[in-house]
Amino acid sequence: MCGSPTQTVDLPAGTDTTNASIIQGTVFGDQGPIAGAFVRLLDGGGEFTAEVVTSAEGYYRFFAAPGDWTVRALSRAGNGTEQITSQIGIHQVDVQVA
Repeated sequence: MCGSPTQTVDLPAGTDTTNASIIQGTVFGDQGPIAGAFVRLLDGGGEFTAEVVTSAEGYYRFFAAPGDWTVRALSRAGNGTEQITSQIGIHQVDVQVA
């Protein structure tokens, strides 16, 4: 069981979006969103930073510092990777797996 909070589309109540880089999105396969995918956040040097499991709707979210990040999704339907250079605010990063 993953220790991360349940992943939802709505931000938790009281979330201050003015002091964090929020990286969120949906993991998709050929048939649509993928529930139960493992989504990893890697720093600019490729080092593992965090992992969450997607919701029933394929959704994930990370709270991170601004900078260069890699979002990597691992699922039974395949794997996918997206790169992002984030700033303060919300960043939508959807990941297609194949």
